[in-house]
Amino acid sequence: METCIITSPLGFTRIEGDVNGISKITVLNSEEKPSDIIPEVLEDCTFQLKEYFEGSRKTFNLKLNPQGTSFQKQVWKLLEQIPYGKTLSYLELSKQLGDVKAIRAVANANGKNPLWIVIPCHRIIGSDGSLTGYAGGLHRKQWLLEHESPYKQQTLF
Repeated sequence: METCIITSPLGFTRIEGDVNGISKITVLNSEEKPSDIIPEVLEDCTFQLKEYFEGSRKTFNLKLNPQGTSFQKQVWKLLEQIPYGKTLSYLELSKQLGDVKAIRAVANANGKNPLWIVIPCHRIIGSDGSLTGYAGGLHRKQWLLEHESPYKQQTLF
């Protein structure tokens, strides 16, 4: 398994993967030294994340290899279908799975998403439109949603 650390506007980011695909992208809550050399199997991922943060990339085209249960992988596949700049509620996601009673299991699978940003779990919000739980911290979730929003906040001066 190859690993690298890059910087992003939201903190240091660890990427893990191999020839089978990217298995983990995690935002870190501590300062780390960015990698001097990016392993070849992670180069495209680092490049695409950089483009995303610059605002020039709205979709990712990466070979992914997340580890999880079959239910988690089913939820993550649905998350990948949420368009850039759009949100869904946990309830709407549960309905897409065909079981509104699975809302807690959906929320749990969402929270265990190992591929930060690439599988956009930040696009899931509460039914009332509120920002709810996010493993990377609600401040990061808010930043990501504002970054993707077609309506940019204007300043008065």
